Amino acid sequence: MKKVIILSFVLVNTMFAAFSQNEKFTAAMASALEQMKAAKTPEETAAVAAKFERIGDAEKTQWLPYYYAALIKAQSAFAAKDKDKAADEATAILDKAEALEKNNSEILCTRATICYAHMMVDPMTRWMQYGAEATKNLDASIKADATNPRPVILKANSLKNTPEQFGGGCETAKPLAEKAAKLLADFKPASPIHPTWGKEVVDQILESCK
Repeated sequence: MKKVIILSFVLVNTMFAAFSQNEKFTAAMASALEQMKAAKTPEETAAVAAKFERIGDAEKTQWLPYYYAALIKAQSAFAAKDKDKAADEATAILDKAEALEKNNSEILCTRATICYAHMMVDPMTRWMQYGAEATKNLDASIKADATNPRPVILKANSLKNTPEQFGGGCETAKPLAEKAAKLLADFKPASPIHPTWGKEVVDQILESCK
């Protein structure tokens, strides 16, 4: 009987410690997400990315911090002087996320964003390589989670920015943006700290394609 009581006590303590740790992680992520939304300058954005990466390094088993750090780096790469270097930095962080979470729709989306950043170094000569790689990642993202609006958003945005003579423009982008808007309306994130971004991009496409 004494052994049973001791074992029960240990189990309760372990569960309480795990719950407390989870609360701490969620609070840290929520704080970083708020900073991410408020960031305006490249310095503030870089600081948030570094914060997410520190959270990931501290937790060791959570993919979300690395995902957000890589997403910020990937998006920032478009405005970087050395786009390849910035995109490679994003890839290195995203690899940490993928090591913890295989075949993840959100991670695959960020892979595509990194491809687009590489492509922007010289779109005319790089679009065949990186455009195809981005499409491959977005198709895999949709296959991994057909309810995720973000791969559809990225496809619509890519088409919107592609010349009409190459199959882009509003005629092809608008239907995808409309599909993405519906997916966004129906999408239920796994938790308050899981990705929900994309509405602004969809709204911009639909507004410009009226």
